Amino acid sequence: MRVASPSFLNDANLRLLFFGGKGGVGKTTCATAAAVRMAATSPPRMFLLVSTDPAHSVYDCLADSPIPQNLDILELNARECLGAFKVKHSSVLHEIAQRGTFLDDRDIAAFLDLSLPGLDEIMALLEIARFVNESRYDCIVVDTAPTGHTLRLLSMPRLIRDWLRALDALLAKSRYMRMLLAGSLKTDHLDEFLLGFSSDIDKMEELLGNQLHCRFVPVMIAEAMSVHETRMLLENLVSQNVSATDILVNKIHPPEGCPLCISRRDLQMQELTRLVRNRRFKRHMFWAVPLFLGEVLGASALSALWDRVTPIPEVSENRVFPRMISRFSREHLSRQSLPDTRLSFFIGKGGVGKTTLACATAMQLACNPPESAGREVMLFSLDPAHSLSACLQVKVGPKPRKIAPRLTVVEIDPDAEFQALRHLARADVERFLQSTFSNIDLAFDREVLERIVDLSPPGLDEIVALTHAMDLASEDRYDHLVVDAAPSGHFIRFMEIPDLITEWLKVIFGVLLKYRNIFGLPGFSRRLVKISKSIKALATELRDPVRSSLYVVTIPTEMALEETRDLVAACHALGLHVPAMFVNLATPPSDCAVCSSLHSMESEVIDKLERAFPEMQKMTVYGGRPVLGLDALGQLGNELYGFPSAELLPQAR
Repeated sequence: MRVASPSFLNDANLRLLFFGGKGGVGKTTCATAAAVRMAATSPPRMFLLVSTDPAHSVYDCLADSPIPQNLDILELNARECLGAFKVKHSSVLHEIAQRGTFLDDRDIAAFLDLSLPGLDEIMALLEIARFVNESRYDCIVVDTAPTGHTLRLLSMPRLIRDWLRALDALLAKSRYMRMLLAGSLKTDHLDEFLLGFSSDIDKMEELLGNQLHCRFVPVMIAEAMSVHETRMLLENLVSQNVSATDILVNKIHPPEGCPLCISRRDLQMQELTRLVRNRRFKRHMFWAVPLFLGEVLGASALSALWDRVTPIPEVSENRVFPRMISRFSREHLSRQSLPDTRLSFFIGKGGVGKTTLACATAMQLACNPPESAGREVMLFSLDPAHSLSACLQVKVGPKPRKIAPRLTVVEIDPDAEFQALRHLARADVERFLQSTFSNIDLAFDREVLERIVDLSPPGLDEIVALTHAMDLASEDRYDHLVVDAAPSGHFIRFMEIPDLITEWLKVIFGVLLKYRNIFGLPGFSRRLVKISKSIKALATELRDPVRSSLYVVTIPTEMALEETRDLVAACHALGLHVPAMFVNLATPPSDCAVCSSLHSMESEVIDKLERAFPEMQKMTVYGGRPVLGLDALGQLGNELYGFPSAELLPQAR
């Protein structure tokens, strides 16, 4: 027998409830709506709604409306968390390092100031763990960042343990000497700090794997890219033993209306049929969240959202899904608007169509106009939840692959690149110790040296990956680099990381130079020198408007408007060139009541975007079928940049 509403809304056992999925699918709306509804229906219990997405929008979603008194809201600020962590623990960390290494005070201070875990995912997990351990709230609802960074959040216990093991290695020699001199292994305040920290992480990891007390709710939309990413998310949740029973499918079109509405609904049902009938998801309950004519803002509207959520309807095995037949008007970018800078980033909120527009633009650069013959283009992804393969319908991996004349694609794996750097450092340490102290046991020093990379700043993995991609693209044959960027908040954080990594490299180079007579690490040093040069070259190129451009992709909603304001302001503050904007997923004018209502609401937002960014060239992209595969992307690229093509403008996703 089917239940009337998602199980998490009425489960008194839940202590931790995550909402996650591809950007732009409605995670924040669903998480906020769940927290408001749960608090309103369970007055004796206390709830906390936490946002871990650097591009916060919880308060935008609530629109200054009153909320239940038993609901608190926290939009985590990673920098503030890092500052508090330093104030509370820096002296203890300094003492740990001082006991365990040959570094002097200045070296230690520099390393710890740069390497403390303090960026988004790590600090978010530590704060959530603290609230869980304090038992101040009966249930914590978490609005996570888009999929790739959510998976990093859930893997943080393992990464934090690496960091703790590095600190523990610094204390190992001190413990050993204490045992020799005092004959005792009694713990002191430094050991107790690490044990306490480790215990907090153990409790958090235990809670994440507790299927009675912790639940993850994937939020998706019924289109191919979101289905692909949801499948990947569910597989990762299973591998990390995190429970997920209910899946929310947002923005389901009504079963009646104009040909566009009906066609969109049919395409949604087609995608859902593939997912619902997948054997892996037989035990999951799929819920349809309807398309609302207007944004769901304010506590009352959010709570009422659940009254319209229903189980996904069954779809007939023999149903035939028609092709899209509607025509749409559109505005063209002029031919000269095709990017002419060497480096082109496509940026914006997750789920707005960055990947599709980046792919279509890369294909256009490689193929049109005719005078471009001979130009080579490289397309690569910076989004941790890579989706180039799904969009291109071609398998893409960490090795460059030519998928069309003059077009090469690659998806760099940041974790693999970081592990390669770590292995290089450890191999150098092993060679050095064997050749220099072959008859002396330096186990403690070996451990400290081997873990030097574990004390690097968060984000080093992404920078190493990007510099590797830039190295691949540095050959003269690549005239254009097109980048599918991570969602807004993480993109801005990523743009700020090079300065932090540069400082860390300065410190480590200083240490390697100061102690060059003690240890060498030649391979590791050479790799760091290469990374340092690549970072400097990248930073220079990013701030040169002749060499680099950022193309904003947004959608015509009020929440996307506010996030776009913040994103463009942050780009300007970093000295980045933002010449153009795509307003994607717009509804064309129509006599249909549903389409007309959506078009009217979206037109108001488009007018606001025009007033907010008068200097920026803009293009409105109207909806149609999803764009997948090289042929469809080529057609979309032709239409976007004014080249002859078929009449239908597909929907960029």
